Amino acid sequence: MILSILFMYLGGLIVFFSFREHLLMVLFSLEYLVIMMFLCFFLYLLNFGFDLYFVLFFLVFSVCEGSLGLGILVSLIRSHGNDLMMNLSIMSW
Repeated sequence: MILSILFMYLGGLIVFFSFREHLLMVLFSLEYLVIMMFLCFFLYLLNFGFDLYFVLFFLVFSVCEGSLGLGILVSLIRSHGNDLMMNLSIMSW
């Protein structure tokens, strides 16, 4: 079980580092990594019999992270017309 979770997490990291051209793919891979971390936290807390309130706080912060990323994506598409990362520079923000 742990090996499969580790394999899925490393797969998400590989996607994160290999598809850096588009912001949407980066956001998808980050959300996948957050879901894998949620699964790890949930199984860890469930295994040792702790309260699951931490999982609730983690989900709240992951939803905030997702909405912030979506807002940045919408702002980028409205200002530049696409989500390519190579069109960005420090001076254009």
